[in-house]
Amino acid sequence: MTVAFTQLSANLEAIAQQGLYRSRRIIDSPQGVQLQLDGRTVVNFCSNDYLGLANHPAVVDAFKTAVDQYGVGSGSAHLICGHSMPHHALEEELAAFTGRDRALLFSTGYMANLGVMSALLGRGDAVFEDKLNHASLLDGGLLSRARFKRYAHADVESLNVHLENATGNKLIVTDGVFSMDGDFAPLPALSAMAKAHDAWLMVDDAHGLGVIGEHGGGLLDYYGLKQDDVPVLMGTLGKGLGTFGAFVAGSDALIETLIQKARTYIYTTALPPAIAEATRASLKIVIAEDWRRDKLTKLADRFRLGAEQLGLQLMASASPIQPIVIGDSQQAVDISNALLHAGFLVSAIRPPTVPQGSARLRVTLSALHEEQQIDRLLDALDKATRQ
Repeated sequence: MTVAFTQLSANLEAIAQQGLYRSRRIIDSPQGVQLQLDGRTVVNFCSNDYLGLANHPAVVDAFKTAVDQYGVGSGSAHLICGHSMPHHALEEELAAFTGRDRALLFSTGYMANLGVMSALLGRGDAVFEDKLNHASLLDGGLLSRARFKRYAHADVESLNVHLENATGNKLIVTDGVFSMDGDFAPLPALSAMAKAHDAWLMVDDAHGLGVIGEHGGGLLDYYGLKQDDVPVLMGTLGKGLGTFGAFVAGSDALIETLIQKARTYIYTTALPPAIAEATRASLKIVIAEDWRRDKLTKLADRFRLGAEQLGLQLMASASPIQPIVIGDSQQAVDISNALLHAGFLVSAIRPPTVPQGSARLRVTLSALHEEQQIDRLLDALDKATRQ
């Protein structure tokens, strides 16, 4: 082994000693609230399939029918020969769903975030990001070559200090629902601040779309904000909508700019047409079945009440993301392992995903969970944390 790879081995050992080593689990079943893991059935409390659509019969049937008609692969990038009728129809339906002029599909949310910022910003511009933004947003800001500033989490006054001396194009970037905390960005105040400083506001609503708001339109629906209030909206399809991919929605000028300049759109293969058709089916369910969002709210309330009665340290979340702060990374892993032994899959989230000293159990809820499963999880948490 070369010296360089010896150093890699030493680095891996150091990661393990800090309780930060990551490993994969192999699932042998469709996504749902019950999974087959290592030959046993476990109750899943770590999925982002919030509405339970990843294995919905109508979504699966739409995928299978589209495979028969369009095959599996898209064959090329959108701008070559990979842009099919299902892609185009889904873009139009997503634009209508979000109340925007147009929408543009990307192959992943990570690529969408990198693509938007690289297309809109360059040297001489400035990007302002919430300190707890998702890694893809932070990477997008850094790779844009614009001046990069991070403001204190959800702190509009902190943002204002940075904005006052900015020149060039200015882009404020925030998660909608923060993926590791579950709290909401203060979008009305951020929108007002953006307008006051002649800046664009971009919201990554990956964890809000389909889940939050009276009509499932995400955090913008929740706050009643329109395209003029939030000019750049990114949403993913692999969470509330249960499929795969992402989109950006906004004005005609924004979408045309991305088609011409977003490298992560121009230079990558389009997602399979069958995925687009499956997403069209899931979008119809999101719009029609309000009970899924209503049930999520009730389950979250039940979990929070029970967790508080047990003295667990919850975070201020009104979403299906319900983190329990543990603090120590190894302790979070130990509790997660104890829960798995009891039949519950709950992820331990550790640095660098979250700040040092704030390791947590990230409990996520699905509309397919039942109250008895919530109660059983709470019993298991009580035993595991006492140990």
